Amino acid sequence: MLAEHFGSMAMLADASTEELEQVNEVGPILAQSIYHFFHEKQNRELIKRLEELDLKMKSDVPAERPRQVLAGKTFVVTGTLDGLSREEAEAMISKFGGRVTKSVSKKTDYVLAGRDPGSKLDKARELGIAIIDESALRAML
Repeated sequence: MLAEHFGSMAMLADASTEELEQVNEVGPILAQSIYHFFHEKQNRELIKRLEELDLKMKSDVPAERPRQVLAGKTFVVTGTLDGLSREEAEAMISKFGGRVTKSVSKKTDYVLAGRDPGSKLDKARELGIAIIDESALRAML
């Protein structure tokens, strides 16, 4: 996920903790750990030696990546969607830069709700979080 998001070791090594947190599944603690790793002198030296040995340091992700229109946004998917499986919806959100979590919190920006959403929808309403359907997600993209 890091290679896909940043495209190269150099871009990853220069990323701030805020930029690292934009990667799906990277939270504040992991972002801080990655940041510290790349800012330790011995790790920078190791990466330089690996580059000198021609270790591949760039991602194979195609140059034409989708616009990251959902970057910085956190989503929770709940219920049964009509046109997508839950996994497909989560992959779509990630592809466009969004982050998917399993539980609703005050840090959640959107809840993508399908049929029979359950308690996650109630929690979203309680917290005043935007609730969208599949067509609204597609419109965002």
